[in-house]
Amino acid sequence: MPHETQLYEDIPTSRWPIVYSTDYNITFIGLEKLHPFDSGKWGKIINFLRDEKLITDDTIVTAKEATEDDLLVVHTRRYINKLKWSFVVATITEIPPLVLLPNFLVQRRVLKPLRTQTGGTIMAGKLAIERGWAINVGGGFHHCSSDKGGGFCAYADITLAIKFLFERVEGVSKATIIDLDAHQVLDYTVVESSFTDFVHRLVSDFRLQSYIRFCCAFSSVCYFSFGIMRSYGEECTV
Repeated sequence: MPHETQLYEDIPTSRWPIVYSTDYNITFIGLEKLHPFDSGKWGKIINFLRDEKLITDDTIVTAKEATEDDLLVVHTRRYINKLKWSFVVATITEIPPLVLLPNFLVQRRVLKPLRTQTGGTIMAGKLAIERGWAINVGGGFHHCSSDKGGGFCAYADITLAIKFLFERVEGVSKATIIDLDAHQVLDYTVVESSFTDFVHRLVSDFRLQSYIRFCCAFSSVCYFSFGIMRSYGEECTV
């Protein structure tokens, strides 16, 4: 029996299936600038769309933070506990000075934004089934598996979104991950080891398969990227 979660609550049809929260953005006394990754890019995307009058705050969905119970759908208790050590988070985010900070600050200023983005990806999965498409402005943490993080990826949001769908949405039994990032990803082994017969992975390291059955993309424009989730009957493309 799936656990109770706030991430699958009904969303008014007046809102576009575009998921975002101001909590996505990571800022903490300038430490975020020690990494080449733009940890405020998600807000820049939304500000651009607002400036172009394409969205308003009332027309998008506010992401909710994934709880520990949500994360344990994929992650091991051992891994969740490891994130309570600042050294581990510093290694995952590749920001060494985080080692010197008490973990409650690291949780609040670094991991909470990543948990909120993870919640957004799970919410986008449900919305994609209901509406036919959905976008989470954040997420896409493809360097994380059930018991290991890296490359600024602390939570396996893509795998979580798929497992939530498999467990909670009737008729969804297959998923395709098409990753168009410009390098080989680390791991989707959580999905593949658990659902070998159901999940197919297409990974692009500038060697995308010549045949793609389902239409979906991870787009990158200048300083930002976002994931599109689209459903096709019983198969969901991420």
